[in-house]
Amino acid sequence: MLKNITLSADEALIREARRQAALRNTTLNTLFREWLEQLVAQDEAARQDAVRQYEELMERLGPRFIRKYTREEMNERR
Repeated sequence: MLKNITLSADEALIREARRQAALRNTTLNTLFREWLEQLVAQDEAARQDAVRQYEELMERLGPRFIRKYTREEMNERR
């Protein structure tokens, strides 16, 4: 389902964006949707990369970090 949103931008910027869309035989709306999809995909890729790096680090550190602590142990004051 598509949802409408309202954006504000400089008039000259909008005019140039529409010109770019016309050169690509598409609409400004389509260009924006494609840009938004790429933005979300980049964030997802970055998140997945961070998870992969974390898992690799935990693998290198070995089993000493596998134990789960109880709430009491985690809140214990030393």
